[in-house]
Amino acid sequence: MRFRTKLLITSLAIVVIPLILSFGTYLALGRYLVHKQQVGQFSTAIDYGMVSDPGGTFAEMTDDLVKEIAINMFIDPYILEREEYLEELDSQIASRYSFIIVKKANDIYYVANRDRAKAVISELPGYGNGIEGIYYTPSRHLVRQIDFTFSDGSMGSLYFISSIRTALTTSILIYMAVAIILILALTSVLLTMWIGRSFFRPIDELNVAMQHIKDGNFDYILPTDVKEKGEIGAMYRNYEDMRLRLKESAEEKIEREKQNKELISNISHDLKTPITAIKGYSQGLIEGVADNPEKQMKYIKIINSKANDMNNLINELTLYSSIDNNRIPYNFVKLNVADYFGDCIEEIGADLDSRGIKLNYSNLTSPDTQIVADPEQIKRVINNVVSNSVKYLGRDDGTGEIDIRILDEIDSVRVELEDNGRGIAQKDIPNIFDRFYRTDSSRNSKQGGSGIGLSIVKKIIEDHGGYIWATSHEGEGTCMHFVLRKFIDYADGSDTVTVEHET
Repeated sequence: MRFRTKLLITSLAIVVIPLILSFGTYLALGRYLVHKQQVGQFSTAIDYGMVSDPGGTFAEMTDDLVKEIAINMFIDPYILEREEYLEELDSQIASRYSFIIVKKANDIYYVANRDRAKAVISELPGYGNGIEGIYYTPSRHLVRQIDFTFSDGSMGSLYFISSIRTALTTSILIYMAVAIILILALTSVLLTMWIGRSFFRPIDELNVAMQHIKDGNFDYILPTDVKEKGEIGAMYRNYEDMRLRLKESAEEKIEREKQNKELISNISHDLKTPITAIKGYSQGLIEGVADNPEKQMKYIKIINSKANDMNNLINELTLYSSIDNNRIPYNFVKLNVADYFGDCIEEIGADLDSRGIKLNYSNLTSPDTQIVADPEQIKRVINNVVSNSVKYLGRDDGTGEIDIRILDEIDSVRVELEDNGRGIAQKDIPNIFDRFYRTDSSRNSKQGGSGIGLSIVKKIIEDHGGYIWATSHEGEGTCMHFVLRKFIDYADGSDTVTVEHET
């Protein structure tokens, strides 16, 4: 719930709740005081006018009755002698906790309940006392008197008497004052608790959560439901989003540090091997171990080969740095698939042939099929995949083979590079394009390599708008598939565009 809504509810509650509770308390107090004065037995209904203002209500009631009696006596001067009329009159005021007494001289002529009248009968003045309106008896009963003459000439008096004592008004005022104070205090406490629970408790929880963030604990989850609506819910969700992002960032940082350490270890190992070879063979040349031109040339070729390996490793590291910063310069041009891949195969074939590995190549696309790609980067993809296949071919008996196939897929070209090496376990296939992932750490250490070759391949292919995946069977070989979109000539004839890719 939004704070604006809560404030509106609070404002209304401050007024409405005390009013409702005060009214309810007034009704309850009225019943209680009527019961306490033992007048409820004479009426089934509660007359709150007599409870709150017995003097005024009694005066108003008796004024009406005095007028009515005057009219009836004008018609029938001796009507107050008739018992049925007195009973009707008595029942008429019974709901107001009142009753009548009629005296003839000093004797009681009519009373409905003598026990009820016992407390006040001795306090009633006689005929002709000269009191106008209502008056109080010593016991604080309200009384109104009408004097009249009986048919036999006797003096008579009709008394309207209220069973409600005026002390009741004072009691109810005191009780209501105390009740209102308690109601206001209760309302204040309840509303304060509600606002506190809605605002201060969530703020305290957020402070605790932020302290955990400050201490580097990104696993602390707020104990309150983040689906809550309003400002607090939004704060919770923002905190949770921030926590997850910070946790992800921290985990990425830790993983990157781990990967960098692993990269340094791999690079150190991979540089150490060719450097050791270069030092050994150069030392052999210096010391005259290679004592004939043929042997000297062999040593020089090995030194050159190892230097090239080091250069390739440094180039790979440089490219990795570009990938890590998500900034790789691309020089996209239109390439004829048959011509481009034919040149690549010719270059790769010579190297594989020198290693005793058979290369099979087939191009099933039409001669005019074109793609838009960076020739240098696509060549890097092919070289990395082929180099990876050669590294883990595991066939030293001259039976190693690599098949390269170019397939036409309507609006794209699919390239397959398949070997007959030892293959990759199914559980490892989803991870082989991750940086530094190794299916066999010990084998990778033996073979060398930084562990980022296939991640570079994936990055380049995706930056070309394509995608790459692998299929493999252990003991049978591995096939790398990547797809590049065909070139569609829309128009302006521009052949080259240089893009510095950012992701």
